[in-house]
Amino acid sequence: MMRPTPQSIPISALHQEAGAQDLVRSEKMRPYLELLKAHIGGQDTAPYLATLAALPLEERYVWRVISALKWAFCDLETENVLADLETLSEDDLKLIAEPIAMRAIQFSLFAKALLGQEAAEQIMLRATRILKQSDNG
Repeated sequence: MMRPTPQSIPISALHQEAGAQDLVRSEKMRPYLELLKAHIGGQDTAPYLATLAALPLEERYVWRVISALKWAFCDLETENVLADLETLSEDDLKLIAEPIAMRAIQFSLFAKALLGQEAAEQIMLRATRILKQSDNG
């Protein structure tokens, strides 16, 4: 199977979500940005990785993502979702539905980067099985 040829995208065509710049510019992202700059610049990244290794888990990027997921889903109740669904306008429903596919893709890429291809696939397959089972019950 041939891979598609990567195409350049002008910077002006890239868009960020509201608040993304605030997160990128946060003090906790500084070590990651320094690592990225060193990598892009062809510098030795070992000192930057050592800086990251010294950070407590709670100050790491992966913790921010996991914490956001926890707060997003710790009280998940599908009956509440269904109640909202009955009362949302079509425009509001479109605004809510649009990001779901992107978040699923982002989550799968996060899982792959953190756990590896096989483990990420297993998570997604298990989620798909649970999704299918929930239709039967």
